[in-house]
Amino acid sequence: MRSTTKLPLADAPDLHLSPHPTPEECTEVWSATASSWKDSLTLPEYLEEAQYLTTVPLARNGGRTMWILMDKELPPGQRQVLCSCESFRKRALISDAKGIVKEGIVHGIASVFCPPKYRGRGYGTRLMKELAQVLYEWQSEYGKKSIGSVLYSDIGGKYYGRLGWLPNPQNGHFVFPPVKMENSTARPVLEAGLGKLCLRDEAMIRKAMATPSPSTTQNRVVILPDLDHILWHIRKEDFATDHIFGKRVEVKGAIAGSPGKQVWAVWVRRYYRHPGDHSDKDKEMQDGENVLYILRLAMEGDETANRPHEGSQPPPRTDAYTEQAAALQAVLRAAQAEATEWRLDHVHLWEPSPLVRRLLGQSSLDATWVERHECSIASALWFTKDAPVWVNNEYYAWC
Repeated sequence: MRSTTKLPLADAPDLHLSPHPTPEECTEVWSATASSWKDSLTLPEYLEEAQYLTTVPLARNGGRTMWILMDKELPPGQRQVLCSCESFRKRALISDAKGIVKEGIVHGIASVFCPPKYRGRGYGTRLMKELAQVLYEWQSEYGKKSIGSVLYSDIGGKYYGRLGWLPNPQNGHFVFPPVKMENSTARPVLEAGLGKLCLRDEAMIRKAMATPSPSTTQNRVVILPDLDHILWHIRKEDFATDHIFGKRVEVKGAIAGSPGKQVWAVWVRRYYRHPGDHSDKDKEMQDGENVLYILRLAMEGDETANRPHEGSQPPPRTDAYTEQAAALQAVLRAAQAEATEWRLDHVHLWEPSPLVRRLLGQSSLDATWVERHECSIASALWFTKDAPVWVNNEYYAWC
């Protein structure tokens, strides 16, 4: 293996972006990224989790691809992994102002990483430029056009923006404190019920995307919150709770309200640190706070959902949503109670619809709006002629 003193230049023609590294190279990548992304796990547990997550929904059957930047003149076993990332194939819809809907693929980019000893040489830039070209045609054998690629930057919006992945205009979320609660009117959502809820949700999204949007000429794109997406997050959660608590979680969300006016949320727990670790250092670190993330919040009859948050539109008549307001509060109270039970520090709800935001403003819930400027900045490189509006930028789409 070459020494780091004789590294190739970032623009060297021998550098190549290769999919499907060897098992040994995968382990090399995961070992390097552990210090950044292992959360509360030990290194051996993190390596086990990384391998396990290649077998779960969204990742299996070619849904996930690992990419490495390396010298193509060197054989496996001798080549250096100069930079790496992974991509996920996501089902998506795109519609125009007339409501004409087409199915497509959006590639989600994750885990972009350059080992510290290789940083400052431009390898990350080379990897992303190569990836932008490859993903345009990647997995076209599935018969669906590639609409674009998205990523969630933890280094702000400028770096990836210069490479074509422009930051979403909005990157914010509500934060709720954990609250102990009894006698909730919300009913728990168990894993067995997720499939039906995802199908109902997709039907609502398809209907909304097929509704003309005459106030804008831009196309709309949505990544579908299908069962594979939800289960990818849940399997990651299962792995963590198995190791921390010795058991898996039964409740995956909550639902309230009568048919036609129901509100439901599906959530996942993320343990960035072990809940028993209360060191001063962890208290000072933002990423030391454990979070219950609401993957997807759905409200039947919400005419402001699944569409651009257009400021020129008249505000929704919140008095017409009295039952949904009560159901929304019940569901979010259940989330707060779940956070308490599972020793989490906060509940996060990403980018809810304008109606949900107004209902929250009129509720008794202790909700704080946070604009993200550095972490989890949703960014997109679209392969369409004109950049579409990305709707439903909720946590389920993160990976």
